[in-house]
Amino acid sequence: MHANSLVALQALPKHPYDEIAMRKVYSPLHYVVMFVVLGSLWTRPNSGALAQNAAGLSASAPNSAKVGVLDRVQASAILPVSVFYAGQSAPVQGRNSGGIRFDGGKLALAALVDTSGYSSGVQQTYQGYLLTEVALKIGDKTLVPGAYGFGFIAGSRMVVMDLGGNEILHTTTIRDEQMMRPTPLRMMADASVAGHYRLYLGRTYVTMSAAQ
Repeated sequence: MHANSLVALQALPKHPYDEIAMRKVYSPLHYVVMFVVLGSLWTRPNSGALAQNAAGLSASAPNSAKVGVLDRVQASAILPVSVFYAGQSAPVQGRNSGGIRFDGGKLALAALVDTSGYSSGVQQTYQGYLLTEVALKIGDKTLVPGAYGFGFIAGSRMVVMDLGGNEILHTTTIRDEQMMRPTPLRMMADASVAGHYRLYLGRTYVTMSAAQ
């Protein structure tokens, strides 16, 4: 470059901002995007915590569905409010209910029913409702899965009827004079035989188990 040209350039007037470092100016949109990104990072789930929670739920599931007796609170939460039998429906007595959970989660449930709307003839045999998901051994008889009416009647017998009111089986009941504080209906484990249960109406019972 010629010496005259350099002199000419040095002689050019300087602006006030020539010696000041320029600052970046961000638009409002830039800040919006930045806060959205930071917010998503802050609220992102911790995968380790999620895995730990899932493992905890899986571990607790078997406890909530363990094999054995269901009390009236557990049974009434599953049973319908009313049931059909012999041409009409009647309310289930949830306070007088119970059940059994077998291996695999299959259920058998029993409850007394308000039969005041039925004839006296029906009331003699129809006292409760029985639902079973498994083939059920009752006394010395086997009942296939389904919904039934049942009653404990004179002659130390339990009768089981289909929903049309037709008797399909009967078996012998047993009187338990040692029963403390009998209730209208109770389901209990049979302490003498593993996997067997007792359905009580008052002091009288029948044995129940999953049919082999």
